[in-house]
Amino acid sequence: MRKGIPNLAALQIFEAAARHESFTRAADELALTQSAVCRQVAALENRLGVALFLRIKKRVVLTPHGRHYAAQVRKSLERIERDTLELMAQRGVGRILELAVVPTFASQWLIPRLPQFRALRPDITVNLSIRTEPFLFSDSPYDAAVYFGHSVWPGTQGKLLFREGNVLPLCSPALLRGQAPLAPEDVAQMPLLHLSTRPDAWRDWFRLHGLGNDVRAVSGPRYELFTMLSSAAQAGMGVALMPEILAADELASQRLAVALELPMTSDAGYYLAAPDETAGDEPFVALSKWLSSLVPRDPIDA
Repeated sequence: MRKGIPNLAALQIFEAAARHESFTRAADELALTQSAVCRQVAALENRLGVALFLRIKKRVVLTPHGRHYAAQVRKSLERIERDTLELMAQRGVGRILELAVVPTFASQWLIPRLPQFRALRPDITVNLSIRTEPFLFSDSPYDAAVYFGHSVWPGTQGKLLFREGNVLPLCSPALLRGQAPLAPEDVAQMPLLHLSTRPDAWRDWFRLHGLGNDVRAVSGPRYELFTMLSSAAQAGMGVALMPEILAADELASQRLAVALELPMTSDAGYYLAAPDETAGDEPFVALSKWLSSLVPRDPIDA
């Protein structure tokens, strides 16, 4: 029993009274008497030791503390309602797997393949949420994660799905029209587009291909996501260093073109991980086996 938490009925009554700023309208909404609402709110204030309403003649007005608490209670009640409805909707259907993913991997690689998993395991619903930074499973609602890195997260069980492989300078085909085959020096003179989370990518590419590591390697606009970087390159704004694996559709449809076939190979990759306490759960095991079955046959595996 959590002794510090007021009972749910009291919180629902307070939220309704706060929303209407009226005990009478809250009573009408909840099918209670006005005196019952007054008693519950007074008991809640007594328990908290904080005034939630100012009583001004026949009106009630939220105090600053009451307004803040009402907003927090409303969010919590809405979350409880969503979770309850979701659980009820899943009766007899199966299990839910809450999966945190990096955004471009999700949109460019995982989501197009998820119908295969749905056909294979219709009893498992995979919910996707975007997380771009490392996090603690104990502080989150996620059962598992697919992330980009060099190793499995400490305190988790997981595996490398595949390495990122070749990273190439890509741009709009229109940007290459009329130009002779490019040399590294030519690419260095073009507008360069950067990914915010990889600020040294162009400097590494310059160094790898024998170019002076000058200010051009760090000049140009920065974008938070690969999808944004790809859109900017397709719009003709410059050349972007992108993993071939994440630009396969754009290259196949000729929305992007390889500016120069001089790759930079990344040894980092996409990992699947889950905390020890959920790594043995059947939904995670099923997803892990399915993802592993894709990788050996998929040409993006590097």
